[in-house]
Amino acid sequence: MKHLVEHARTFPLRAAQLPEEWSRLSEGQSPHALFITCSDSRVVPSLITGARPGELFELRTAGNVVPHHGWPHPSGEAATIEYAVEVLGITEVIVCGHSHCGAVGALLRQEDLRAVPAVRAWLRQATPLPEGADRAAPDIAEAVQAHVLDQLARLQAYPCVARRLAAGSIRLYGWFYEIHTGSVLAHRPGSDAFFAL
Repeated sequence: MKHLVEHARTFPLRAAQLPEEWSRLSEGQSPHALFITCSDSRVVPSLITGARPGELFELRTAGNVVPHHGWPHPSGEAATIEYAVEVLGITEVIVCGHSHCGAVGALLRQEDLRAVPAVRAWLRQATPLPEGADRAAPDIAEAVQAHVLDQLARLQAYPCVARRLAAGSIRLYGWFYEIHTGSVLAHRPGSDAFFAL
């Protein structure tokens, strides 16, 4: 924790070296994309994409799960998606899963999650993974990629997203980040496969 506190203490000195950038950010935000990914600490959207402050609007959830539209109660996730699309006018949405994902691994292996009831309830509303997915692969790439595609399908059911898709004013992307290599693969529609960016 000490190094985090020290960095926060000295951050104003580094920010002062770019006064125009911070002044611009104080006037509002107009991010280029909504980046939906896992809460996993090994996944750092700005590091992966090289985004500067103000360029990504981020939504991080356990297992990068996008809740079904109209899930029993309003959620912070649904509010974030709606705000990004309706208020910020986001035109690009990336759903990025990652290798070695604990949430997808728990679903794949049907782990006993009674000790973490909130996690169990959250993952219960995730779509079951395809039969035959390789449970032994440490990176669980196949299962995570199928999970990413399911989250993209869920996004399309949000009325704000559906309207923008019909108008051709928003694009959705599925990415898979390999923690062990740093590689990013993107889903290519029509091929049902992920390829290097």
